[in-house]
Amino acid sequence: MVHVMNKPLYEQDFFRWSEEQARALRAAASMQINAALDWDNLAEEIESLGRSERRELGSRIQVIVEHLMKLQASSATEPRRGWRATVLRERGLIERLFNDSPSLRGTATEMIAYAIPRARALVEEELAAHGEPSAKLHSLDYTEDQVLGDWLPA
Repeated sequence: MVHVMNKPLYEQDFFRWSEEQARALRAAASMQINAALDWDNLAEEIESLGRSERRELGSRIQVIVEHLMKLQASSATEPRRGWRATVLRERGLIERLFNDSPSLRGTATEMIAYAIPRARALVEEELAAHGEPSAKLHSLDYTEDQVLGDWLPA
């Protein structure tokens, strides 16, 4: 992605902007600048905008990991196209998030590691509900490139 350097940070990386603005507001509050602003709550609200983007990324990664696991562990034939389509759609939406907030990319590996055991438990439960064995799930693990790149299970 190409950044136009004369663009404001807000337009280059929303997540980083929200973090910097929250820090600046807190610093202004600590200096007790005489302005009729609710500095602490303004900082909290701006910071929450960035956290919202981070939560969205985590949620999308969770969905991708779950569907990759289903593609690898399930012998079901019918929902496979839907699982694949979901993975592709979520990857596209993540790319849009990264375009708006490139600094979020640095959190992806951590989020994937967090998502794997949770996805494993959920998919295990779903497979069991359909009478499918889930032993294969315990050996499944994914890299950032597998989750966010073009890779799909055969």
